[in-house]
Amino acid sequence: MNNFWIMLSHAYFTKLKAKSFIISTLIIAAGILVMSNIESIIQVFSGDDQPEQVVVIDETERILPLLQEELAIINDNIELVTITEPIETLELEVKEGTYRGILLITMGDDGFPEAVFKSTTLTGNQVTASLQASLQQIQLTLAASELDLSMDQLAILNAPVSFTNEAIIEGAKSEEELNQARGIVYVLLFFIYFSVIMYASMIATEVATEKSSRVMEILISSVSPVKQMFAKIIGIGLVGLTQMTVLLLVGYFAISNSQDLLTGGFLQFFGFGDLSATVIIYALLFFILGYFMYATLAALLGSVVSRIEDVQQMILPLVFLVMIGFFISMFGLGAPESTFITVTSYIPFFTPMVMFLRVGMLNLSPIEPILGITVLLIGIVALAVFGARVYRGGVLMYGQSNSFKDIKKAIDLTKK
Repeated sequence: MNNFWIMLSHAYFTKLKAKSFIISTLIIAAGILVMSNIESIIQVFSGDDQPEQVVVIDETERILPLLQEELAIINDNIELVTITEPIETLELEVKEGTYRGILLITMGDDGFPEAVFKSTTLTGNQVTASLQASLQQIQLTLAASELDLSMDQLAILNAPVSFTNEAIIEGAKSEEELNQARGIVYVLLFFIYFSVIMYASMIATEVATEKSSRVMEILISSVSPVKQMFAKIIGIGLVGLTQMTVLLLVGYFAISNSQDLLTGGFLQFFGFGDLSATVIIYALLFFILGYFMYATLAALLGSVVSRIEDVQQMILPLVFLVMIGFFISMFGLGAPESTFITVTSYIPFFTPMVMFLRVGMLNLSPIEPILGITVLLIGIVALAVFGARVYRGGVLMYGQSNSFKDIKKAIDLTKK
């Protein structure tokens, strides 16, 4: 048993001290810091202190004052200016960056304003959207005037229909809670997806590296292959948890320091303002179980590979399984109650993501996630037993091994 702990600590500390681990952790932590201060960064680069200047050529001679009033309500960061220069001169000044664009306003045959906005790009932006919305409101006001409608009558015509969803099942989540849960699940699914792929691939590469350097021949003489496999799985799993802990602490302190700026913004949009302990526990639980499921499969596939170059080809089925589970979960964000989502949440390879989706989005009975966790545990044990047999023979195989037929060869070698 001492050999097992030696192997585990070696796998853990080797990866922990690796430059790739340190650099990747720093990059992700920097990304978290950027996201938590994104609004401050946007304000720095957007130059909000200087309003966007738009030259207006109003041939109607009566729309400009109305447009200025509407823009003061919609977007006060746009300044409308009138200049009596030739259009060619104004276009050159727009190209030079003096003005954001030129707005030509004419009156159409139907008596309503028509506008053309000339700028250096056709890409939609806040300026064009604000100008269009203001002119739309002016057209509504003119139409109401022609039809002799009062402002109250116009407000009634534009008012949205009152429509509310109410669930007849007790304890069902409200529409607001569902939107928050959808944002939380969306972010955490990405986290589970990339983490599982990264750490599982790390295990397969580690096994192949030891085989290619012939270190495996020395190891198997003192430590059984099965102990090696589980030592690597648990050791690298602890590396993943260490990295997660560091990133969560960085995220917590970054968000705490930027809480005022993020209120009503990034956090509320993704639902993290009301993040419950239950969701965190389930996210951590399904991450760990999903990791063990795919890590065991990665160790199995890595054991039959003798060259590092062949690792990526051999773990393609693992990557495809994770991708399928991820895409099913993305579909489930819009239809979490569908039969397809319910069925796939009990398939072990998809359970970590799909069942977590259902737990986060729906008000499930505790029996369902417990049953999903049970199915997942059974799948992990079955894959571990099968993986141990393949690993025991696979680590003794050398030569070109990039075919799945080598799994059968590894099992036959184990029997001998």
